[in-house]
Amino acid sequence: MSIRLGIDIGGSGIKGAPVDTQTGQLLADRFRIPTPPGAKPKPVAKAVAKICKHFQWEGPVGCGFPAVVRQGTTWSAANVSKAWIGLDAAALFSKTTGLPTRVLNDADAAGMAEMRFGAGAGQQGVVLIITIGTGLGTALFNHGVLVPNTELGHIEIEGEDAERIASDAARKRENLSWKAWAARFNRYLQTLEKLFSPDLFILGGGASKKADKFLHRLEVRARVVPARLRNEAGIVGAALAAATSTKRICT
Repeated sequence: MSIRLGIDIGGSGIKGAPVDTQTGQLLADRFRIPTPPGAKPKPVAKAVAKICKHFQWEGPVGCGFPAVVRQGTTWSAANVSKAWIGLDAAALFSKTTGLPTRVLNDADAAGMAEMRFGAGAGQQGVVLIITIGTGLGTALFNHGVLVPNTELGHIEIEGEDAERIASDAARKRENLSWKAWAARFNRYLQTLEKLFSPDLFILGGGASKKADKFLHRLEVRARVVPARLRNEAGIVGAALAAATSTKRICT
């Protein structure tokens, strides 16, 4: 059994659990702590170390992070401190935890999990996974091959950053009904469909638990399904990244 610790770092919470990367099963209840105010590098790294200590973990660690990530360095900062831009996050986490750590985009991590163990398992063609939460994360796959760091939550819709108007945080912030929010999210999906012509949309993140409230209101040509792993996807995908290549995950 190949076990890795997966950690999902978000703008509001940091959560982790040990994962059997052969089955995608969490081997313990996930442990969650609030993201430190301002989400600056050192406090976040200490939070990651706290999760490792909670599980008495001594092996490789995978971390999903809300940013463009190339070779362990974070090159953007969505819902976290701008101090992450240009920082070698993998080195920071490794130094703070004392453990080998791999860092990747958080939506890519969730996408990897869904494509291996969830709604995307066995799917060919173009699959676009969208995590709906504080922001809008995206993971794009073509015949099982990940196109990393797409960050399509930041495309412009009617002159605004898409996640500012169509994320779950936007729904809560503006106290929108599910019907009103679904109309906004549908415009977002239609824009993505024009750009990428996906065969399948998979909707994950916290809002996927309420799919029955809005899925029937979406009008796109592609098939749209809720994610199966939901909020555990980021943890599972981060663990998977610590154990395997992030490029080819549908074997």
